[in-house]
Amino acid sequence: MIFVVAVLFAISFIVQLFYYLFFYLQLAFVKEQNNIENIPISVIICAHDEAENLEIFLPLVLKQNYPTFEVIVVNDCSEDNTEDVLKIFQKQYFNLKVTTIKKDEKFTHGKKLAQTIGIKAAKYETLLFIDADCYPENKNWIKSVKSNYISNTEIVLGYGAYEKTKGFLNKIIRFDTFFIALQYLSFALAGVPYMGVGRNLSYKKNLFFKNKGFANHARLLSGDDDLFVNETADSKNTKVAINDNSFTLSVPKKKFNYWLSQKKRHRTTFTRYKLKHKVLLALEPISRMLFYVCLIALLAFNFYPIIVISFFALRLIVQMLVIYFATRKLHEKDLLLYSPIFDFIFIFIGFIIFFSRKHKNPYAWR
Repeated sequence: MIFVVAVLFAISFIVQLFYYLFFYLQLAFVKEQNNIENIPISVIICAHDEAENLEIFLPLVLKQNYPTFEVIVVNDCSEDNTEDVLKIFQKQYFNLKVTTIKKDEKFTHGKKLAQTIGIKAAKYETLLFIDADCYPENKNWIKSVKSNYISNTEIVLGYGAYEKTKGFLNKIIRFDTFFIALQYLSFALAGVPYMGVGRNLSYKKNLFFKNKGFANHARLLSGDDDLFVNETADSKNTKVAINDNSFTLSVPKKKFNYWLSQKKRHRTTFTRYKLKHKVLLALEPISRMLFYVCLIALLAFNFYPIIVISFFALRLIVQMLVIYFATRKLHEKDLLLYSPIFDFIFIFIGFIIFFSRKHKNPYAWR
């Protein structure tokens, strides 16, 4: 029996090294693109009761250092003073365009309808998406994302980080966001793009209509970003934007149950991913869990403890080196020392999310 555990330990160790050295290390050596052509951009923001956020963050989008761009805000059935805030901004910024969806008690819809309306209203072929509660890290965000459009590029994946605040929950949220980005960015660099985040995502308008928009998952709450990318991205048409000016920031949740609820909602899209993506994404946490379980079992039975600990130490060294390079690339250097802790506890968080009930309202806007 102990021999079987040792074999499983060795296999899980090899699988873990494969992910870190073949996929995650890609982020350390990525070469940034530099297309200097100033192609016109349509920035699209969907807003539902986001007056306060729009008042703070919308000017940071409207004041971007870029020659030709428009900002389209889709006011989706807002019941706060979103409309008044947008009217004030329209008087100040000529490039702000507002589309309003009126509330209809007989018709319930999700964010995808608002996003589709925003895309149809876009004047330009290249679209760039950001959420109403997000903001660009600096004035060259549009320029930085745009620079990745070369030759046959149709999709550019960006990093949407969360603000750094005090507290352990903030570190959990930020590390989770960082690690998800490490996966989808490095997979894309390895030629296996599978998702993006709507907080920082760009694609061509023609690609959207060629794919018939969100038709394949229109009634699903989530998926306006990751499922669309999963359907349309490939090794030739997808690039990543990870230079210093290309990131966006969001305000993180302040309570664990709110964040966990958000994670559960996002989980609903995983079953619709392509089979190869589901296998690759499931194999990493399964092999990680197996690695730790076998590690504990082998040490408990005092099975060649020096060799077992050496395997653990080698994985830890590789992990820390890769995370070191990745956190520097994505401006998350303070998360490095927490990575071994989160590497372990996220196994349990993943189980909580996996075995929990589905989101109660699959058709709500957010």
